[in-house]
This record gives sequence, structure tokens and C-alpha cells, in this order.
Amino acid sequence: MAAQQTRILTGDTPTGNLHIGHWVGSVKRRVELQSKHECFFLIANLHAFTTRADRPDEIRRDCIEIARDAIAMGVDPEQAAIFLQTEVPAILELTYLFAMLLPYNRVMRNPTLKDELKVKDLKDNYSFGFPLYTVGQCADILAFRAHGVPVGEDQVPHLELTREVARRFNKMYCGVADKAPDEEHESLGGVFPIPVADVGKVGRLIGTDGVNKMSKSLGNAIHLTDTPKQVKKKIGRIYTGQDSRQPTDKGETDPAKNPLFQYLETFVDDSDQVDEIRRRYAQGDNIGDGEVKMLVADAINTLLDPMRARREQWASDDDVMDVLLDGSRKANEACEETLAMAKDAAKLRFFPRSVQLG
Repeated sequence: MAAQQTRILTGDTPTGNLHIGHWVGSVKRRVELQSKHECFFLIANLHAFTTRADRPDEIRRDCIEIARDAIAMGVDPEQAAIFLQTEVPAILELTYLFAMLLPYNRVMRNPTLKDELKVKDLKDNYSFGFPLYTVGQCADILAFRAHGVPVGEDQVPHLELTREVARRFNKMYCGVADKAPDEEHESLGGVFPIPVADVGKVGRLIGTDGVNKMSKSLGNAIHLTDTPKQVKKKIGRIYTGQDSRQPTDKGETDPAKNPLFQYLETFVDDSDQVDEIRRRYAQGDNIGDGEVKMLVADAINTLLDPMRARREQWASDDDVMDVLLDGSRKANEACEETLAMAKDAAKLRFFPRSVQLG
């Protein structure tokens, strides 16, 4: 990101506690950015209704848990606004407006949407709201006129859709030229900057099944709430694949075939130690998965220990709700300004308004 303060937006759908895949994919980057940029971190509780509309109590509980986890991982409520999607009505209005700018077929071509339909085995059994939420994600970002969006690599297609919406709106309603460079849209009178993806160092952490992306729904995640003993047990169960020890043409074993090495390179800070283990493993030098798993488990518990301690400090739901109220107020201030600009551009605003919470 540029040196000057810009606006950052990212968030999570409340589907349970955060896990280490969230940390390496996005949350770590949020912590790095929060002191340098104006940061808004969204809890997308309405998006959760796309597949769990019959479980509102669970979703409400998960909202509080995710906020608590984010704070425990290092997101500072004094530096970043943590807020609830449903408390920011401008997002919903912009979702409806942006839905008019996107062909249905374009929405359904989104590869992330296709993957979710497959992974969740929804087939044709999904609500109209399920594809609509991809438009809602565009509104989540553009309502803040965000410049950067920390995401995992699987969310990049969603961001590309957002970029398309921003370009189309700016050209249709603000007179921005068709071939205007993305970075000049604001200076040329566009309401929306064209946001860029900020993908973490590890865009996709493999789950403990050794195959799929880490996910609570797949039961292959290591959570912030896991005890040290549970972490060691889960790491011990990581499936490393039958061909992880098959020699290459050069007669060596390729660590890249073993998903355990992604954990080693992600969580063990000593690069010399990692290089040495990789060399020994490649040469078949009396080192097994068990030794690597012990090292990885210790490194993950070292990472999680201070997070667990901070989480205990935020055990009160009332304290977390105070953070969400304050964050939602700040989010409304930013989004109401955007909505007024967008309505003015599209000739939709007739009267001024304000949103008051609490």
C-alpha cells in the first residue's frame, strides 16, 4: 500500500470461531495495517443467512465470538472499527443499486461462488440470496470507498467483481472515461476508488486433512480456542499423502508434496532451521513426519498463547458489544457519506438523512 493513509476494508462471515487459516490469510495483515491506515473490519452477519437463515441464534452468537477472536489476535478497537454489517443500512441500499449494474450470468460465473456451491453441496438447493451475496460483498467494500482489501487468494475473484462494479458506476454516473486508468478514477470525478487485493503471504492454508483449504465446516481447522493439547492432536493427524515420500528423478524426496511443510514454513520463524529440515527431508536423512509435526505444533502454540491470554481478558460479552457499537457508529459515518455521493451521482437522493445507533 502507499505510504499515505488510505482506507482498508475486510471482514468475515460469522460461521464460528476464527482459526489459524484466517490469521495467515487476512487477520495478520489487518494487524499490520491498522496503525498506518483507516481500517474497517466487517462482520458479515447478513451473508451468514445465505445458508443458515434457520439458525439466527447461532449467527448472533458467532458475531460476538468472531469479534472477540479478532481482538485476541491483535486487532485494536482503538485503531480499527469492528462493526456489524446489518447495523449499516447504506450497505444494503448499495447492494440493491449495484445489482442493477451486473448481468446475472456475470455473477454466476464468479469462480468463488461456483466453488462454494460445490463445497457446500448446494446443487440447485440455494436461495436467491446466495448469489446475491456476491453483489453484497461489492457493496461491503465500495460503501467505504476502500482502497485496499486484505483477502485470502480464494476471495480475489470477489474483489475483481467489485472492481468491475466500481468502474461501471463511475463511467455510467460520474462521466469517467471508458479507458481511464484505475488509479485515476477518483481524481476524474468517480465516486469509488478501484480497490486492490492485498493477499497475505499465505493465500490458502491447507487444512489438517492435507487436501482442502482450512475450514470449520470441513472439520479441518485449528482454532484460536483450541487448547495446546488439542493443537498437538490436530497437527498429529495431518494427512501428508501417500506420495509425499516418493523420490524425484534425482532420487530425493520433494517436501512440496507434503502439506506439512506449508505449516513448517508458515509458523516456524527460524528460516535456517526450516531450510535444514527441508534439506534433511529431501535427502531422506533420518527425519520423519512426527518430528516435523512436533516442531509445528510447538510453533503454533507459541503463536496462540498470547492470543489465548487476550481472549480471556475479553471474556465479557458486554465489552465486546461496546466495541461493536462503537465500530458500527464509525462505519455508518463513513458509509452514509458514500451513499449520499452515490445517490447524488445516480439522481436518487431527494432528502438528507442520518443514522443513529444506541
